[in-house]
Amino acid sequence: MRKIKYKKGRKLQPYNLEYTGIHKKNESEMQLFVYDDLDLAEYEDFEVSDLSKYINNQKSNWLNIHGLNDIEVVKEIGAYFNLDNFMLTDILNTSRRTKLEEQPDVLFFNIKSLLPAGNSDNISVEQISFLIKDGVLISFQEKRSDFFTHIRERIRTHSGLVRTKKVDYLLFILLDTIMENFYITIENEEDKVEELINLSKKSIDPLTLEHIEKHRDNFNFLKRSIIPLRDSLYEIKSMKDDNVFEGIAFESFSFFSRLHQKSFELLEQIEADMGSLESASNFYFAAQTHKMNEIMKTLTIVSAIFIPLTFIVGVYGMNFKFMPELEYRNGYYIIIGVMVFIGIAMIFYFKKRKWF
Repeated sequence: MRKIKYKKGRKLQPYNLEYTGIHKKNESEMQLFVYDDLDLAEYEDFEVSDLSKYINNQKSNWLNIHGLNDIEVVKEIGAYFNLDNFMLTDILNTSRRTKLEEQPDVLFFNIKSLLPAGNSDNISVEQISFLIKDGVLISFQEKRSDFFTHIRERIRTHSGLVRTKKVDYLLFILLDTIMENFYITIENEEDKVEELINLSKKSIDPLTLEHIEKHRDNFNFLKRSIIPLRDSLYEIKSMKDDNVFEGIAFESFSFFSRLHQKSFELLEQIEADMGSLESASNFYFAAQTHKMNEIMKTLTIVSAIFIPLTFIVGVYGMNFKFMPELEYRNGYYIIIGVMVFIGIAMIFYFKKRKWF
């Protein structure tokens, strides 16, 4: 999980583009789909200068870019589509929060895609940005992944509505896929939280508390990622009233309303899971306190048994000259017997009172 770090003296200017992510070894690759209800063309391994030959503004166009390390490719894309440099900066600066920017001729949206990071307790983060302009949807991914493989297959096989709709519907199903990753991540966290709850009932190992706090941080990170997404989706579904960006069909706003509702469901689930974590944490401390009380009770019982025995030993250790018991032939055995009897009697009494 990456955190935003401020570096003194480091200033990113809009015209000084710099990729701030961690996938710096991935070369930029482009893939273009040009489609409508009747036809499909797919292009790979081409230059930005070739876009004018392939893009058809009478059809839907999806330009997907893997890898942001090659700044020149991003600049060329920006120059070709006449994009604001502030948008290019937001695409390359992966520490920015999810945001939506609406202009008369372009819609910009970036989002954090989260998935479990292998077998660890960490969360893998990738920023994905989308631009819609003149019937072209451009998606920027930090690395090649299989997030949208099934969408490509739906386009190729003409499955579902995607080929019959414009790029606004394509944006909807891409965002929906990314939101499914949130469900996968939350479900993975829930499985681990359930294990922690069961473990906290059996063990008071300090590592259990560390894992609880780690997953609490993960849920807080998920919450911080979903809240700006919820706000951005609300802005999209509200566009039908402001008439600024007209690239989204009126009937498509209902799809984004569904995504907005999903964001509320995700937040509610996170709140419930954080409550479960709080219960696990409370149970851990309660178990720890209970164990400490058991230890203190045992020590108290042992001390209570030995207090009268210590008193007897102290009395007969005073060495007064005229102590009649010192002259008894069997005095030693009598006192030992009395001490054993007192100890057994006290143990029997404590047991009867169910103090241990």
